[in-house]
Amino acid sequence: MSSTRTSRTRLLAAAATVVVAGLSLTACGGGTGVHDEGAAKVSSGSELAAAGISARPTSDAGSESEPGAKTESDAKTGAGSSAVETASLTGRPAAKAPAKGTATKAKAPAAAKSVTCEGSTTKTVAAPLSRPLNHLLLTVTNTGSKNCDLYYYPAVQFGQSQSVPPAIEDSMPQAVVTLAPGESGYAAVILSAADGSGKHGYTSKSLDVYFMGRDNAGSVGKGAHPALPAKGVYVDDSVKVTYWQQKMEDAINW
Repeated sequence: MSSTRTSRTRLLAAAATVVVAGLSLTACGGGTGVHDEGAAKVSSGSELAAAGISARPTSDAGSESEPGAKTESDAKTGAGSSAVETASLTGRPAAKAPAKGTATKAKAPAAAKSVTCEGSTTKTVAAPLSRPLNHLLLTVTNTGSKNCDLYYYPAVQFGQSQSVPPAIEDSMPQAVVTLAPGESGYAAVILSAADGSGKHGYTSKSLDVYFMGRDNAGSVGKGAHPALPAKGVYVDDSVKVTYWQQKMEDAINW
């Protein structure tokens, strides 16, 4: 920048010398003496430009800005320019960061708690079926106010029998049967062999149903005592039960 000002100063000095020389020649022209040439002629901008002199006044030392340089006002307004440009391009105000302490955490819904289904919170109905043959359908309905779980299979006893029929392992569902209030679960009792191959058959007029606990270590809570037909049901030593099922058709399919 200092070299540019030095060049301009030299050009101004040269121009002044040319003007002075011109006046001297006019005064001496033809040896006839000094002539009044009138007011001093002011050089036009084109003449100055031809001489390499800018007609634009120069500013004080250090104040002339380089092309593309930012001024102090530009620096002051630069901090907020991004937000202004974003707002002008999108047509909406720039988003503001949330104030500290204002974030809230969404509460996870409380997990529904289930209890074990047993006689005091359910109603059990036993119904003999014509098809499949020798089948008794057990329907357990949740009469409580909470969800209840039917674990494993029903432990049934006919009449004075002390033994509990085994379960059909292939009927085990993929998940524990859970009953919401008012919902029902199902299990089937295969009373006797359809081909008559069972032994030690007898007619029972009473039935007790007990509910297994989660640890499969025995029955829990109260049992149920569903009514049987007046004539009773025929049972032999091939009696067995299915696991509890969510759907009736899954229970009677065995």
